[in-house]
Amino acid sequence: MHIPRPLRSSKTVLLAVLLVAVLAVVSIYLVSRSSSENDDVSTLDTTITVPETPGDSETVDLDARLFVPKTTPAPAVLLAHGFGGDKFSVDDQARSLAADGYVVLTYSARGFGESTGSISLNDPNGEVADGRALIDWLADRSEVLLDGPGDPRVGVAGGSYGGALALSVAGTDPRIDAVAAAITWNDLGHALFPNYGVTPDENRAELAGIDSPAGSVYGGPGVLKRGWAGVFFGAGSAPAESSDETPTQAGCGRFAPEFCSAYAQSAVTGEPSPELLQLLSEHSPVAVAANITAPTLLVQGMQDTLFGLDQADATARQISESGGDVEVRWFSGGHDAGGTNGSADNAMRDFLDAHLRTDAEPTSTPPPFTYAMQGSAAEQQQTRARRMTAPEYPGLATDAEPTRTVPVELGSGADADGQVGPDQQTIIRPPGASPSAISSVPGLGSVLSTLSATSAGAQLSADIPGQSATFTSEALNDPLTITGSSRVDLRIGAFAQPQEAVLFVKLYDVAPNGGRTLPGSAVAAVRLPDSVREGPIPVTVTLPGISYVVPEGHRIEISVATTDQAYAVPLEPAQFVVSLDDSTLSVPSVDGVSRNASSVPTAPIVGIGVIALALITLIGINVIRARRRVVAEVDEDLVDTPLVITDLAKTYSNGFKAVDGVSFEVRQGQVLGLLGPNGAGKTTTLRMLMGLISPTSGDIRVFGHKVSPGAPVLSRLGSFVEGSGFLPHLSGKENLNLYWQATGRPPEDAHLEEALEIADLGTAIERKVKSYSQGMRQRLAIAQAMLGLPDLMVLDEPTNGLDPPQIRTMRDVLINYAKTGRTVLVSSHLLAEVEQTCTHVVVMNRGSVISAGTVRDLTAAGGQTEIRVDDTAVAATVLEGLGCTPTVVDDSILRTDLGSIDPADVTRALFDAGLRVRGLSQSTRLEDVFLDLVHNDALPAGPIPTKDDR
Repeated sequence: MHIPRPLRSSKTVLLAVLLVAVLAVVSIYLVSRSSSENDDVSTLDTTITVPETPGDSETVDLDARLFVPKTTPAPAVLLAHGFGGDKFSVDDQARSLAADGYVVLTYSARGFGESTGSISLNDPNGEVADGRALIDWLADRSEVLLDGPGDPRVGVAGGSYGGALALSVAGTDPRIDAVAAAITWNDLGHALFPNYGVTPDENRAELAGIDSPAGSVYGGPGVLKRGWAGVFFGAGSAPAESSDETPTQAGCGRFAPEFCSAYAQSAVTGEPSPELLQLLSEHSPVAVAANITAPTLLVQGMQDTLFGLDQADATARQISESGGDVEVRWFSGGHDAGGTNGSADNAMRDFLDAHLRTDAEPTSTPPPFTYAMQGSAAEQQQTRARRMTAPEYPGLATDAEPTRTVPVELGSGADADGQVGPDQQTIIRPPGASPSAISSVPGLGSVLSTLSATSAGAQLSADIPGQSATFTSEALNDPLTITGSSRVDLRIGAFAQPQEAVLFVKLYDVAPNGGRTLPGSAVAAVRLPDSVREGPIPVTVTLPGISYVVPEGHRIEISVATTDQAYAVPLEPAQFVVSLDDSTLSVPSVDGVSRNASSVPTAPIVGIGVIALALITLIGINVIRARRRVVAEVDEDLVDTPLVITDLAKTYSNGFKAVDGVSFEVRQGQVLGLLGPNGAGKTTTLRMLMGLISPTSGDIRVFGHKVSPGAPVLSRLGSFVEGSGFLPHLSGKENLNLYWQATGRPPEDAHLEEALEIADLGTAIERKVKSYSQGMRQRLAIAQAMLGLPDLMVLDEPTNGLDPPQIRTMRDVLINYAKTGRTVLVSSHLLAEVEQTCTHVVVMNRGSVISAGTVRDLTAAGGQTEIRVDDTAVAATVLEGLGCTPTVVDDSILRTDLGSIDPADVTRALFDAGLRVRGLSQSTRLEDVFLDLVHNDALPAGPIPTKDDR
């Protein structure tokens, strides 16, 4: 199948890069300014030893940092980090709180950072007990304000993994005075396996306070969020570099064995085992939230396909029904939008101020429910993102008042005999569930989430024709506000006897021009009961909670799809018929009051936003299209081969052919040198390999994947081509950190310390790059290329600017790097270094490959052999008899070109002549062979490429 190449504009990409650079500089400035304002905060790094389990003699060491404000004693905050992070992950937030007058304790949870122990996902006898022990530690500090002996004035706070820990600690320790938890879960089993219903524990839904979880009311074993589960569990599956512990099971990393084995089974089957569900629930706030008595703030993101609004809703119900005070805040952020943001962090700080500080300025009583109201891009260009408040938190359910019904069409429900009516739609699940629909791309970062959150980015969500049934309303006569979980009644039947019946239900905002927006990228994953195979049955689907305004003139579309790439979809083919059992959609709403609905004050801000959105949209769409194309173009026979280039050619617009029919292969463990004089086409070839420019013809495959600009497989490649590009006002270390952050990958995957050791810049790594010499910049660029320890590393003239000791160090680095099974491709003019470093070489001239092979074979193919004997006259006669033309150097040495004669045959002939052979060595150097290969080649005729052509 031919997939058209997306149109690309170099000017658009350049403008986008400049915009991102400006935003990055502004962010760095704000961070540096914030740091300067916290100069009065002192820190103490320490190790706090806690029991392995309460009362156990075995211990765990927690790496901690205490932030002390200028004035003490002061209230304390125990601040927990997110999954995969450590104490440094929340450093900025901790400094900000300390600057506001709090004693803040951050730490690396067991199994993360420099802390010992195993990850057991907030085990009541593990991580939760650690939280209580850390509060004991704070109670003994003179800097901390006490409410009584052993009782500090303390709040617990955190996001995601840290938020669940804060809730769990508050549910088990009555000393907690305030809780601020963000983007976290109530029941991790329900979050990762939505719609698991009431099995295996029929009291589970009631315990969680979830009357109608997102999905079908029928429950079942749930549908695994395969994308997010892989990101979540993968973050803890690699052993810590500093750990001396031996994993008890392959792939477990720092996870406790019971979690590792239970998850491994569920990841394969797509269904949770009873053991895993029990573990996840026992280690979740659902187990103790009813015991929380401290005032609690729940901040949940509306761009969060990992932990949706239903998770905060369940926790809020448990706390409220037990008599606790709880405030709920929905904000425009979440795991799909880079985590929390300034709005969420400020809300947590203000909440802690209100409940921990007696010197805080009195404020009006905050409303129990504050939420952001999202809408189409066109609407948000006219007004700021609206902040709404309500006198009470209504929950997500559609039975909350007020509720509005919206007629939807193309489904007549059942007739008097219970059979599906004529307006039913038939949809299929293809074998292997491929291709799959797209609703979200878990873990891909905030750029694509921005696209999915606006109508301009609606193309991120895509259903596959033939795999989805749609039911659409008429154009709305007035705006429709949705605040909570909508509900739709379907009638579904399954045919072809599928082993598993799973469907994905979504609510789209459809603009008059046909653009479709999936608010919050939200999907209800529905696992149908077995009775669906006996004929169409009624199915009530509760959609995920959103806060969204559908503009006047838009339509609502309900889509029922058979596949979704973010979930574990059954692979067997299946066929379904879908219709509406009730031709109305129930939509919840809230009588909220807008806190800021004023117009945007200045036109330039609107313009900048529109330009930024347009540029990000163009880039995002190209990335997504390229990703689809590359995924579809994989040569399974080459997935273990780092690089295969076939008939590669590049002709510039002025007719200059820079590369013509280049073909070669690089295998694992090789260090391949790409050689050639200036103008040979080496750099052009490398630029095409990096996806920086497109070839005119030919094929480049990295680990079997076809390379194109933005191809995902390029993430397995590290490069240094055509010089470094560092921000001069930042230090070397800050440049490396900024580069890695831009990849969106976890900090622990960067292997920063190894990269810094390679750079060998000493204390200069902390200096600004503008003070670096050329050699220092070169070393920093090579360290950047090695971040993440890529499987294939491409270096263009890596030794430029290095002194001899540094060149030798670099030589050892490349050789040892390849010994690990990785691969290095290096272009260099220093042929002596290439000869000592590389195992293989490819020689190019005039855009073509003129020789290729191992260094040994290339140097052995010709050149002089030096022979040391006791009688050069006799030796010359013997060599002439073998067909050689020897040259006598002195009375003991002569040289000759052996050609194809085996050196062993020469030695035997000399020995048979009665000569004593003291040495025989080939003196050919790679430089000699290279010069011989390109000696008489002339520059190609025709125009030389201009700067614009390149």
